[in-house]
Amino acid sequence: HVQLVESGGGSVQAGMTLNLSCAAPDLIHTYAQYCMGWFRQAPGKEREGVAAIDSDGSTSYADSVKGRFTITQDNAKNTVYLQMNSLKPEDTAMYYCAAGPNPPSSDDWYIPQHYDYWGQGTQVTVS
Repeated sequence: HVQLVESGGGSVQAGMTLNLSCAAPDLIHTYAQYCMGWFRQAPGKEREGVAAIDSDGSTSYADSVKGRFTITQDNAKNTVYLQMNSLKPEDTAMYYCAAGPNPPSSDDWYIPQHYDYWGQGTQVTVS
């Protein structure tokens, strides 16, 4: 079992920055090759992929956040980070960290069904 612990959400004004983190201490003991992703879900909307990073360090981003969000990982700390710059009101959502094996295609990173484990979520509100 992989426990994901998220932190770093909050309420900010448009244009500001927030940093999310997701600790996954058991991840490297579960998957030889893994993918960790950040998803978000706003009220009344489907969960959507925001960004992902795999065990080789390759990253993927949704078009809506490219150039504003950056996903990184610290292998020593088994932690993945999401730096969110230039936040917009439309970024308001509950943000979830997810972990799973590498999907069959790297282009499928945004599909929630490829991930086995999910964090509890952290709220991001941009006004």
